[in-house]
Amino acid sequence: MKTAAISFLRFTFLKSQRMKKYILMLVCLLVVSTTAEAQFGKRLQNAVQRSAENAVTRKAEQKTTETVNKTIDKAFDPKTATKEEKAQHEKEQKEKAAAEKKAKQDGKKAQNQSAEEVDEEEDEEEVAAPKDTKAAIEMTYAKSDFVAGDEIIFDDPMAGEKLGEFPSQWDLLRGNAEVMSLGNTTSIFMEAPGTSLAPLMKNMKSYLPDIFTVELDYWVNNYTETHERPSQNYRLQFYNADDRNVMELEFAEGSVRWNYKTPDGESRYGSLDVKEKIDSWSHISVSFNKRAFKAYINGVRVTNIPSMDVPVRLSINRTDWRDHRCAITNFRIAKGAVPLYDRMMTDGKFITYGITFDVGKSNIKPESLGEINRIVTLMSENPDLKFSVEGHTDATGNAASNQTLSEARSKAIVDKLVEMGVASDRLSSAGKGQNSPLADNSTDEGRAKNRRVEFVKM
Repeated sequence: MKTAAISFLRFTFLKSQRMKKYILMLVCLLVVSTTAEAQFGKRLQNAVQRSAENAVTRKAEQKTTETVNKTIDKAFDPKTATKEEKAQHEKEQKEKAAAEKKAKQDGKKAQNQSAEEVDEEEDEEEVAAPKDTKAAIEMTYAKSDFVAGDEIIFDDPMAGEKLGEFPSQWDLLRGNAEVMSLGNTTSIFMEAPGTSLAPLMKNMKSYLPDIFTVELDYWVNNYTETHERPSQNYRLQFYNADDRNVMELEFAEGSVRWNYKTPDGESRYGSLDVKEKIDSWSHISVSFNKRAFKAYINGVRVTNIPSMDVPVRLSINRTDWRDHRCAITNFRIAKGAVPLYDRMMTDGKFITYGITFDVGKSNIKPESLGEINRIVTLMSENPDLKFSVEGHTDATGNAASNQTLSEARSKAIVDKLVEMGVASDRLSSAGKGQNSPLADNSTDEGRAKNRRVEFVKM
């Protein structure tokens, strides 16, 4: 009888040892699944919510581990266990103690941080990149051959948009979208898979000239934690005068794919892997010159098509089928660029919209470096040129604040040019605020034209 009891206990322990891992995996999967559903049910509104839910998940996993371990520990009898069983039990106890110590440390850290502190830390991680990283990004843009268009056709910096509402400058073709804050940036959340948007234009069927550029910022998800391989989240689609799709450009999460039509109607395609910073904003730029099409991710050219059918309109779509935060912002369409020297010789100055800033700040965005590099080249090739750099704003907000902002921005440009080798005595800065509008400030298009930098020949 005693031998049978011992055998039964050994069988129970070995079985429990095998079942331990499966039980723990199953329970943790259920906990994570429940947490994920709750997370996406709230539309993943911001980083604070994600941090709070992750803390809950860690506590739930810790409690589950303790419960399963206690149940299994009861089946272990040191008097009847073999030497191998004792060694295995000792190993598991050490692993359990280490896991519990780490869980307690993580829980204590989460409790000591308020929601505001978590939000601040994530924002700083996105914005305040290390200096060497910033330098590398600026160098990439400075070497880029992308040239932003001179005349704004459509511009949406998301200023004045209300959270939870449909974006005012867009038309919904299908799906669902609304304004949200992501990474401390107001953006368009493309909520439903298959969502498709088009910019509101006077002529919705045809508005792209034969030379144009398109730019936007898009959110890159942490795909490495959600699935095994990347899935594109976005697709820019371009249509010709016959309303046929002549270009599908899919991008985000580690790769770019394109499928296009030649002027003869032949279908061609290609793809390229790219490296993006996850859980952050990336920038895509597109240029079309009569028949040539190019695309750039964070200043790096990823597509160079010599001959494509001519597009006249576009749409932006969400393409993935998983629960992601698919968001875009700072969408701009502009008519193609005229050489800087030609513009200067005609008007005694040139206007640029290619130098952009963070909203309400004088921080020059990295994607501006391509335009700034062109100006450096122009001044290097023409050593007698001297410019007054004049910043202009639209009439949104306070006039005094706009004046101060324009002064700071024009000075920031001069400082950058001097940093890149232009002699300081060839440049001066002046802020014009909202006092010299080129267009009506009551319209989105007018405000976009008024937000500009002018290089006036001295």
